[in-house]
Parts: sequence; structure tokens; C-alpha cells
Amino acid sequence: MTHDTVITGARVVTASGTISCDIGISSGKIASLGTDLTGTEVIDARGLIAMPGGIDSHVHISQPSGPGIEMADDFAAGTRSAACGGNTTVLPFCLPEEGHTLREAVAAYRAKADGNCLTDVSFHLIVKETDPVTLGQDLPALIQAGYTSFKVFMTYAGLALSDRQILDVMTVAKEQNAMVMVHAENEDAIEFLRDKAERAGETGPYHHATTRPVPVEREATHRAISLAEIAGVPLTIVHVSNGEAMEEIMRARQRGLTVFAETCPQYITLTADDLDRNGFDGAKYVCSPPPRTRDEWDNIWRGIEQGVFDLFSSDHCPFRFLDTAGKDAPGARKTFRNIPNGIPGVETRLPILFSEGVVKGRLSLERFAALTATNHARLYGLYPRKGAIMVGADADIALWDPTLSKPIKQADLHHGSDYTPWEGFEITGWPVRTILRGITTMLNGVPGKDAVGQHLSRTAPELLG
Repeated sequence: MTHDTVITGARVVTASGTISCDIGISSGKIASLGTDLTGTEVIDARGLIAMPGGIDSHVHISQPSGPGIEMADDFAAGTRSAACGGNTTVLPFCLPEEGHTLREAVAAYRAKADGNCLTDVSFHLIVKETDPVTLGQDLPALIQAGYTSFKVFMTYAGLALSDRQILDVMTVAKEQNAMVMVHAENEDAIEFLRDKAERAGETGPYHHATTRPVPVEREATHRAISLAEIAGVPLTIVHVSNGEAMEEIMRARQRGLTVFAETCPQYITLTADDLDRNGFDGAKYVCSPPPRTRDEWDNIWRGIEQGVFDLFSSDHCPFRFLDTAGKDAPGARKTFRNIPNGIPGVETRLPILFSEGVVKGRLSLERFAALTATNHARLYGLYPRKGAIMVGADADIALWDPTLSKPIKQADLHHGSDYTPWEGFEITGWPVRTILRGITTMLNGVPGKDAVGQHLSRTAPELLG
């Protein structure tokens, strides 16, 4: 059998372990894993590691962000950046604009993405209304159409739902077999602390962090888990930033509840002190939950190493820094309250975890693959098509040079933002080729030109064992 493409010489991280073999690709699928395979194209990958293409299941692209505020990435820029970071699939969030139904929002979002993507894409829904049309018609219909996960917020004016509303949404998830994701921070407590800080004249970017302290996240995590227990549904807590929230998740699991957990690069590499940089530079690091302390890095690493965390995502939410439609929005220099929330990170997620985890001996290659691809595919209804190098799966593969060392530089990145929070951060281990369904979408840091990405319909979540 002659394949379309054969990758030879790599250490291959499969769903069951790491082996040395050839990968035969035909018609966009992995057709063979073996030795002495033949192909029309042969990729010599000696000295490289073949990983499942990364799946970043927490990104914000071309999302409405308030009057006069614009995200730095449309789908072309966001997925180009993702591909250059070793990713083959991203799952952005679909947020209805004011006055639009959930189904209208999905149609508009699909129109933005179609024909513009260098990775495959699928959308999480954001549920901000609980009216009869949303819960009785739109949400069930969209779940059946393959949008099998959605997010609810416990913070942000206009997005935060009450406990009763969250329970109503969870009821639909239970009936339709969908996954509920929760942004767990207590909005009333944050607003109380914001008002107190502003009365004291504490208005710089650093006070975004001081007004969203650990108890705000810990309490909301506990409450979200309690609501899920009452509703009888599994739950995913996204972007966990600290040990106390993590311990709430561990306790819930000890009680027999099904709770999944996600963390992000900012919680093992950045601290609240980054928000206190000279002048307005701290605004570059404003995200929610905020980065914590170096002690919390150890807690998050403990959770990664011990299996508390199922997912490692970027929470990519890019804005331009020197732009009044971005971080320097009207009023942002007057009070942290007006600084757009979020940081870019889809291209740097995988290199940071590889360098800090695999290279430093904290993670095996198999655990890295699970945290960055396999578990995302399973939990969000894409497995076994995505997330593993195995026969029958899409030929989504990232080839890694584990010895390549260089710092992260904004000049080398491909997002639409004009900065990276990790400028100068030293990395060992970079993806050097990204392959989506057998098509090379990045080679040696240069993205492909053709928008070959497709929209993915998803099945029900697979509950991880």
C-alpha cells in the first residue's frame, strides 16, 4: 500500500503509549502505524516527536467585547496563530449580541469562521439568557445539532446568571446530555471589593487582581459544584488559578461527583505582580481569574502532576495594548474596571507546558498529550476522530523538536495582538510542523496560506475515567 504521506523516524505518542514507527496518511486519515511504509510524500522526522495535534478548547476569537472594544483576532489570525503553536483544532465561544437569539448568534459566528480557518473549529455556546425560547427551543436544538457544550458565568455584568438560572440551564444539559462549563467567580463579592478599592484610590491595573482574590474563586467553585450536585449533572470548572479552588474540586470528587478541571499557562508562569508593572504596562496582564503568586504555581503544578486537572487550555482572549479599542480603552487609565479582560496565548500554550513540564521532568509525553489534546477531544465530543495518533483518526499531528531552545518573542508570533505576556520567556521544545488532516499548516514557524480548516459537529461528552 502506498500512502499519500508517510512520516518516518519520529517517536510517536499514541493513545496507548510512545513507540518508534512510521505514520501512514491517506485521504486525510491515519491509515497505518508500522515500519517500512511507503508514501508519495515522505517526511523525515528523525530526532522529532510526533504528538497528537493540539486541541485548545478555551479560546475567544472575534467575540463581542462591548461598545467600541474589538478583539485583536478574527478567525484568520486566531487559527493561524493556533496552527503555528502546534494546534489543529480550537473551540471558541459563541456569545449572542444584545437582542440576538442563540441560534442567530451561531449562524453569525459560523459566517465569520467559514472559509477563514487554518485549524478545524467547533463552538461552545455562551448562555446568558434563560428565557423560554433560549432554554426551551434554541439550546436543545443546538445541542442536537452538535454544539454539545456551553458556558455559564458567575461574574461580569450582563453575563452572570443567578443560582436559579444556572440550575435551569443545568436542567437542559441533563436532559440533552451536554457539558456545562462554569466561570467561577463571585460577582457580588468582586463588585463589593471594586467599590472599596476605588473609594481608596486604588485604581491601577494591579487592583484588578486584589479585587478578585482567591476566596472569590474558591466560593464560586464550591457553589457551582453544589448546584451541579443538586441538578445531577457533570461539570467542568474552567481556568482554575489556585490551590483552594482546586481543593474544592478534589473534595467533590471524593464525594463521588463528576467534576472536571481546566487550568492555563498564566497560572504557572505569571503572578499578580505582573499587573503592577510601571505605568500602564500592567494592563497587558489583566485577565480573570488573575494570576496569583509563585506559591500558587506549586499548587497548580501539584494538580497537573496528580491528575486533578484534565485540561490545559490557553483562555486566549487577545486585545491590542496600544489601542483605544483594546487595553487602552476610554477610562482604562483611570480605573482597572475599564481595562478589557484577557490575554493572548493560543500560540504559546503548548510550548510553555512542554518546556516547563516535559523538559523539566514534571510530565510524561503521554500526560502532555492527554492534557493538551486527548482529554479535550473526549470531553467535548470529538474523540476518536481527534486527539490521538491512531488508525482511523484524522491525521492531525504536530512534530516537535524537543531540543530547540529560543525565547518567546512578539515578533515571531502570529496573533493580532501587539504584545505577548511572555516576552523573553525561555522555551526548550517547539513544534516545527503542524499537520491537519494530512495537510501541512505550519512548517518551521511559517503558517500555510490556504484556509483548510473545517467546522466540526460534536457528539455527547465522554466522561473521563
